[in-house]
This record gives sequence, C-alpha cells and structure tokens, in this order.
Amino acid sequence: MIHHRVRLVLALLAVLAVALAPASELQAQAGKGTIKIATQSPLSGGQAALGEGIKLGAQLAIERMKGTLEKQGFKVDFVPFDDQAKPDVGVANSKNIIADKDILAIIGHLNSGVAIPSSEVYKEVSLVMISPANTNPVVTDRGYPNVNRVCGRDDIQGVVGSEFAHATMKAKSVYIIHDKTPYGQGVAEFFKADAEKKGLKVLGFEGTEEKSNFDPIITPMKAKNPDVIYFGGIYDQGAPFFKQAREKGVKGKFLGPDGMDSSDLTKIAGKAVVGMHYTSAAGPASALPKAKAFSEEFKKKFGKNPEPYAAEAYDAATIAIKAIEAAAKGGKVPSREDVATAVRKAKLPNGITGDIEFDAKGDRKKALYFVLQVANEDPGKWGDNKIVKQLTIAAPAAAKK
Repeated sequence: MIHHRVRLVLALLAVLAVALAPASELQAQAGKGTIKIATQSPLSGGQAALGEGIKLGAQLAIERMKGTLEKQGFKVDFVPFDDQAKPDVGVANSKNIIADKDILAIIGHLNSGVAIPSSEVYKEVSLVMISPANTNPVVTDRGYPNVNRVCGRDDIQGVVGSEFAHATMKAKSVYIIHDKTPYGQGVAEFFKADAEKKGLKVLGFEGTEEKSNFDPIITPMKAKNPDVIYFGGIYDQGAPFFKQAREKGVKGKFLGPDGMDSSDLTKIAGKAVVGMHYTSAAGPASALPKAKAFSEEFKKKFGKNPEPYAAEAYDAATIAIKAIEAAAKGGKVPSREDVATAVRKAKLPNGITGDIEFDAKGDRKKALYFVLQVANEDPGKWGDNKIVKQLTIAAPAAAKK
C-alpha cells in the first residue's frame, strides 16, 4: 500500500512538473515543426549523372547548413525527387511536392523543358524554386516572384559559343543539330542567330529525337563539309552523335553548349570528343576559389567527383536554408510566400560559384560563362578539361511589356 501511495505521489508530481514547465521548454520538447527542402532532377535514365550531381550537391549543403534551424527547434529534412528528364514526370512530382506543406523550397531542375511546366505548378502556391542549371530564358523571363536561378542564360551562352566559333575557331561555316527540347533547340537558335550576324554560313539546322542511329543526319552533313558541327542538347544524345560522325569520316570541329558538360560525354564517345570545345554556365573547380575544397568534401562523402552543376546546387540550397532562417525569425515555420520573398532578396557572398544576388526577375545579376576543351578520354579526368575562355556577364534587363 505504501509503495502504491509513493508511486501515486510521484506520478502527480510528474504531471505537475509538466503543467508548470515553461512554454518555451515544452515547445522545444515538442518541436516547432518540420521544414523540408526538395530537389527535382533526373536520377534515372541517360541524364542521371548530372541529375545525381544536383541532388548530392544540395544534400551536402543542407546537411552542413541546417544546424541553425535545428537549434531553433525545427526538424529539417531533405527530399529528392526523380523527374527522369521528362516534363510529365516533373509536373506529376510537382503536384505531390506542393501537396506536402512542409516543403518550403525546391532546388531544380536540370532540364529547362521540365522546369518550365513544373514551375507553373510551384507558382500556384508560391513555392520557391532555385534552379542550379536551367538556362532557357523563359525560366525567369515570365517574371514569377518564386522562380530564380544561380546559373546563366542561353541567350548569352549561345552568343558566347558563336563568338568562339567565329573569332577563335575561325570557322566560315557551321552545321547545327538540336534535340527539339526548349533547352537544346533554344540554345541552338541563339547560336544560329548570332553566327549569321557574324557572317558564318549556316549549312544546316536540324532537330532530332534520335538517340542511336544518326546516319540520316550525318550523311548529308558530311557532304556539305562544315568547319564546325554544333549540337544543341544533352550529352546522352550528343555523345553517340559525335562518335558516329567521326566514325563516318566527318572532319569538322565539334562544339556544344553546357549539356555536353559531363564526364559521361567521354564515357560514351571516348576519343571522338577529345579536343572538342563546349560552353558552360557551370564553373569548373579550377576556376572557382572555393570549388577545390567543395570537391574534396563531396568526394569524401559520396565517393565520387562532383558533376557540373553540383556546386551550383550547393549554392542554391545554401540560399534556400538562409532564406528560411530569415523568414523563420518569429520562431514559427514560415509561409512559402515569405520564403520566396526572402530568397529574392538573398545575397550569398563567397559562394562556391562566387557572389550570388538576384535581379528583379530572378536571374543571377552576374553569371559566369566558360569555353572549355575536352582534354582526355578518361571520364575520371573530366575535371582536367582546359578553360579556354572565362567571362562574367550581367543578365539582360527584363523586356518592356
């Protein structure tokens, strides 16, 4: 009986202690809520190398930066989504993402053709999107307050490529192939327009969705003997095209945009692409002061070198975390609108890819552009590619309506 009374008294004291505990202590015990940051990029299929790089770059940043939010009592989760480089999959994922009210930011996508329709879904609920890799002008030219990017634009990248073909490669003629996507066709059209302005003869401009047998394109192209062959698209399609072109005896020099910027280009095409040039809006480690340390940390954690746009994903996720911190200063989970506002106002000095600040339409105020040359057929030595040219160019002003 005595033991029973002692247990009863102890139980009553425990209840009383909880009742009298400070509200802040109880809130800390219960937690202030869950904050999730998502990524969308291709994690399966032919473009998974770049997509996985985006996912892991963002993951690394979130794991490193979430401490402040956790000290404030928030649970911080990272949730990756596989958009398979397909617009319909990206949109389906986007609808699931906006339905999860804990998700306050999305880092993505790789493909502009996936990002543009997916961002229409994010816009419905003001969910902020920070793109590490989408270069099509339409991404930001719509002026959505929740859509931003830390990389450059194709209307500039295409011109960087045509200027290089004209001034450095001394080309007189070009043959242009593209993949019919908003990204590939878009950058090819910007390249074509500027090439024509500079007096280059465009011997062909053709779109294709072919992935394996390029004979119907290569045969007439070879007959025209262009000085430069430009492929607007992604490495999983460009690499077999370039390889087959060389095997068929095409002599022209190869050139492409940042869709070629992956170690899988040499993994697929081997010697055929050694010496070719490509433009990129992703900064290689040798060009970025903090990229070497980032690359070492990335490799230590994930057992492989970061692909292009992994560093941009890291910076994008860092901005998202800092914006959520700023919007959560009242101690509550912030609204998606408040996070979007904080992202647009954000400044990231000394990011992995340099200083980042957004203009009124969500473009990076000053973005980096590179021309690189493939140095080796070994995919493991992709980081050794030579920087031939490096430019910092301001984003174009918003078009007047």
